[in-house]
Amino acid sequence: MKAIKAESDFFGDALRQKCPKKIELANHHKSMDQTRRQEFEENRSSNALSTGQSSLSVLEQGQSPVDDNVISSTSTICPAPLCRQFWKAGNYEDGLGSKISLQNGKNYLHVHPMFLHSNATSHKWAFGAIAELLDNAVDEIQNGATFVIVDKTSNPRDGSPALLIQDDGGGMDLEAMRRCMSFGFSDKKSKSAIGQYGNGFKTSTMRLGADVIVFSRHLHDRVLTQSIGLLSYTFLTRTGYDRIVVPMVDYEINSSTGSLEISHCCGKANFMSNLSLLLQWSPYSTEAELLKQFDDIGSHGTKVIIYNLWFNDDGVVELDFDTDPQDIRIGGDIKKVDTIPAWRKINEEHIANRLHYSLRVYLSILYLRMPETFRIILRGRVVEHHNLANDLKFQEFILYKPQSGGVVEGQVITTIGFLKEAPHVNVHGFNVYHKNRLILPFWAVVSSFGYNSKGRGVVGILEANFIEPTHDKQDFERTSLFQKLEGRLKEMTFEYWDYHCGLIGYQVIKKPPAQEHKQDSSLGLAHGKTKPVKLSQSSPVGSNVKVSSAAGLHTKRKQHDDLVDLEKVKRQARTGFSATLSGLSLGEQPVDGANLLKYQNQEALNLMQENKKLQAQCLEYEKTEKELDLKVAQLKTEIAEVQCEYDRLMAELTLLDSIKEEKAVNM
Repeated sequence: MKAIKAESDFFGDALRQKCPKKIELANHHKSMDQTRRQEFEENRSSNALSTGQSSLSVLEQGQSPVDDNVISSTSTICPAPLCRQFWKAGNYEDGLGSKISLQNGKNYLHVHPMFLHSNATSHKWAFGAIAELLDNAVDEIQNGATFVIVDKTSNPRDGSPALLIQDDGGGMDLEAMRRCMSFGFSDKKSKSAIGQYGNGFKTSTMRLGADVIVFSRHLHDRVLTQSIGLLSYTFLTRTGYDRIVVPMVDYEINSSTGSLEISHCCGKANFMSNLSLLLQWSPYSTEAELLKQFDDIGSHGTKVIIYNLWFNDDGVVELDFDTDPQDIRIGGDIKKVDTIPAWRKINEEHIANRLHYSLRVYLSILYLRMPETFRIILRGRVVEHHNLANDLKFQEFILYKPQSGGVVEGQVITTIGFLKEAPHVNVHGFNVYHKNRLILPFWAVVSSFGYNSKGRGVVGILEANFIEPTHDKQDFERTSLFQKLEGRLKEMTFEYWDYHCGLIGYQVIKKPPAQEHKQDSSLGLAHGKTKPVKLSQSSPVGSNVKVSSAAGLHTKRKQHDDLVDLEKVKRQARTGFSATLSGLSLGEQPVDGANLLKYQNQEALNLMQENKKLQAQCLEYEKTEKELDLKVAQLKTEIAEVQCEYDRLMAELTLLDSIKEEKAVNM
């Protein structure tokens, strides 16, 4: 359907109307009998698959056996799925599983509806499925998206809770909607895009609920389109389909009349059949109710509503909307932490534990960097971004260059340190991001056994773009590069612990050497020395910080570049710094005041020596700068003198010329 040119403010006026004008639908004549309609569908499916056209969503769009007068019906058809528990919903018999027919000699693949469920089992965790849908909105930032809304809504059919995810990105046109509903198609070619497999929408929505309806509005070259698609596991299983059928309808706005019209890209008969299925199996029983969902989308954007949400083993909805009106939680008891009673509360309330059942907490750390122009709005309140690096004390920044086949694959700077609550928290591990997205939160690369575990309280943050995540984005593919990274992070943990555990009251394993040692090829740094590494503002640790080796200089961090007060260290030791940790009757005992003083004195001296070196370097740079400034001043003086001489010579030349002219006139 060709677009009709309109006035410049036409679309704005049309979108500000409370409801779009009612679409005038011509009477749908039944000109084809059942046989001809079946042949039409087969030919259309075959042609589309052979030519690469995406007029179909998934494999084919549904044809409805119902009469046309159902289109404005208020029928309450839209039952719940046969089984409400996700992990059991794949067990059903349709009687057609073993019957694959070859129709009219057309060879093309059929995908059974059971695949929707088995495909969704890749998501073990409901929050991981929600994160997948948020990734789609974040990828739309390049198309102007400024927010994504995650909220509870209701199914008007029965009042049951549903999950709403809506963004103001570029939206999807007719072809993009079909690619979204199909398997393996992805338009995300940008290196910064999080999505890449063309499967996330299907796996995530089917993991959260049995059914999903999508509304998308797209504006391009003054042509506005609206598309509605339904992916319904309930519909497919209850009707006994042996293949995936996705009802979808498309509209275009008539720029001259201001009304919506049927898009004829797939034929009017197909439109009417799909509309009938939408009104039967979606939460909306009339076409007006369907179109009303576009009222708050604006000129472009996408709205996803997941309904018939899955139940947990206790027979209640897996997503808990009631415990906290400003959050979405996963039902069930909070994880109990095995620790001494005095420390239990601080462990249970730590972000490392809360992220498993609180969506607000999980979303706060889901992205390493969040643009100032973009907001995640959870249940009406903005999610505050949380930088995990700010939770660390005694930070170090370690450079790691992964290699494969002798070729350097990238450069990773890992921020490592003790949690501010250490040693009271039994938390450790690395938060590994990929393309700005959190894949592994608090990944425990070393085992933890009780209170005296080596590595207790050691946490790191890094962005590893050189390895690929699994399809559910909750882990990484187990490649050789990943295994090398895992081994290096273990080394980092042990190195950091050995040289720094005294700072939180444990017996020091190794004391930092005062002289230079052999170079660590993994770090690319020499022990006992520092090397400045410039980080961009997007880095988790800020910019222009120093990278210190695993051997020491642990207190050199972004906010702390001054000399350590030696007397303060002595006073701290005299007041019994380690005595505050005397309750740890553990294998690695806290050091006494004398040993702590000796260790901290050595550390302070090391820092003082290093600071003197840096000050000397600064003085040298200042001296060089002054010398360069002096040279510049001298050059400017010389240039001015040359300019003066040039002006003098030009004045003399002008005078000589005038004298010659005078003599010539007199002669």
